[in-house]
Amino acid sequence: MNIQNLIRAAAMVALCSAPAIQAENLDIVMSQVFPQDHATYIGYESIEREDIPVSSVIERKYLVVDFRLASAQTASEQLQASVHKVCMALLKDRELVRSLSDSGYDMVSVAFDRRSQFDCL
Repeated sequence: MNIQNLIRAAAMVALCSAPAIQAENLDIVMSQVFPQDHATYIGYESIEREDIPVSSVIERKYLVVDFRLASAQTASEQLQASVHKVCMALLKDRELVRSLSDSGYDMVSVAFDRRSQFDCL
């Protein structure tokens, strides 16, 4: 095996392991945002926007972090506060934000149901 193949193999290992580290950090941060009786972290989904051309300078993918609130009836002020809490938890973790940005994400949204998403960054 020549040096170029070794470099390529090392680069592939680094690329494949980086999203796993990012996902693990994201799961840890998001699962600690709310007490269990307020909201439960469900997970995240990576969305790639097909309506933006590949050649565009705008990133095509964003992340949705998904929660379910404990009470079905939530006042809009409480929902706003919950979105703010999630967004601030994300923004405070600079390493996570840098990792998401390096992975090509230009936006993170928060969802508490299947109908609505609220943008963080």
